[in-house]
Amino acid sequence: MENATFSVSFEIRSAKLALDSMSIYRKLLDDNVISSLRLLLDYINMGKVELSCFTNLYNNFFFALAESGTNTLEAYVVDKIIFDENPFSLKSQSNIVNKSGNLIEKAAANDLVNLQLIAKLNPYIIKNQLIRYFDESEFKYIIEKLPEWEVEGDFTSEDCPNHISEIKQTLYSSSQWGECIEKLRKFHENYGCGIFAMYKAFVWERENDNGYCKGIKKPDPITLSDLIGYEKEREVVLENTEQFLKGFSANNALLHGDRGTGKSSTVKAILNKYYTEGLRMIEVPKAYLTDFPDIIRSLKDRPQKFIIFIDDLVFADDEGSYTALKAMLDGGLEHKSSNIIIYATSNRRHLVKEYFSERSNDEVRGGDSVQEKLSLADRFGINVVFSSPNKNEYLSIVDGIADKRNLNIDRELLHSEALKWELWYNGRSARTARQFIDWIEGKLAMNEL
Repeated sequence: MENATFSVSFEIRSAKLALDSMSIYRKLLDDNVISSLRLLLDYINMGKVELSCFTNLYNNFFFALAESGTNTLEAYVVDKIIFDENPFSLKSQSNIVNKSGNLIEKAAANDLVNLQLIAKLNPYIIKNQLIRYFDESEFKYIIEKLPEWEVEGDFTSEDCPNHISEIKQTLYSSSQWGECIEKLRKFHENYGCGIFAMYKAFVWERENDNGYCKGIKKPDPITLSDLIGYEKEREVVLENTEQFLKGFSANNALLHGDRGTGKSSTVKAILNKYYTEGLRMIEVPKAYLTDFPDIIRSLKDRPQKFIIFIDDLVFADDEGSYTALKAMLDGGLEHKSSNIIIYATSNRRHLVKEYFSERSNDEVRGGDSVQEKLSLADRFGINVVFSSPNKNEYLSIVDGIADKRNLNIDRELLHSEALKWELWYNGRSARTARQFIDWIEGKLAMNEL
């Protein structure tokens, strides 16, 4: 009956105790899904429940899990384990091994045992407990109709990088998660933890005057093989990136030149090539360059290598962000860490706009001021020029993209239309070539050519 107490099942008492016993992974108790489950278990464990309160708590948990987009409770818990920042994962990514580290590892292994128990919690156990408590048939019907989450599912279909898929499969296939602690430690040592293990691309944002890295769920998937032309220019940037990843000295790089020549695409494609080797990229809007000291502090103790990406860079005369970038490139008091490098793109060789008014004789050494402003590009160790292609280079890019897309079109007609396109629209560039191929591919598909 509703007013009577009941004996709570062993499975539910064990699940509550498992959550209460969390130590290293204790921050997970603040997670929306897990905290909703904890409230539900705490309520049932009182041994006396009211049906409307129970159904509210049950559905709150189910909604939180469904809203997360995860197909099973086990998959949700596994994701939280892999990407949680805690004393164990942070020490592991820093490769700190000492007496304290061993104690933390043992506590983390015990938490994994408890989290596995939670991950395997079956909704039937909870519903049957309440069905036995409420003997009225109409109450039984209500409880039976409550939605149920999946306990296990098909995890092979998950779209994630190989190293993440491997550690997930390690947990999914293990009957004792506590025994997976060494492989989990190795994962954090190689790939880090938190958002930097979860994402490869980020944007620096501000909220209430506090800057932070926001992960990009679906970054541009462009690859180096997608880029046609400018092989020599890209090779300079690739060699510098490989030196950086191997721990050798490398330079900040400025990619400048005509618009649409593939400067930004080159940087994004480099991230996609080297992501599995520990490369990450953080795009910093020009307005937030004054946050450089905060950015460095947040990244310097991480095991990954970071490219600070500044796209379409140009400054007006009086911008504070110019001073911030100059100090960063020169090496100010906040020394740039060896795991951070700057790649910037610009349509201008000289990054600070110069005006004729600056050439007046009002300043004793006005020429020095002008040269100071025009020399910012020289502070990048590597300058790579991306110039607009000539006619033959442009047509070669058109041919390359057409071949990659397997377009069945007469080459003479292709070239004729490509030259018309660049006259009508944006002039010769790699971007123009791609836009032309997008257009003609659609025409071919509609049998209009």
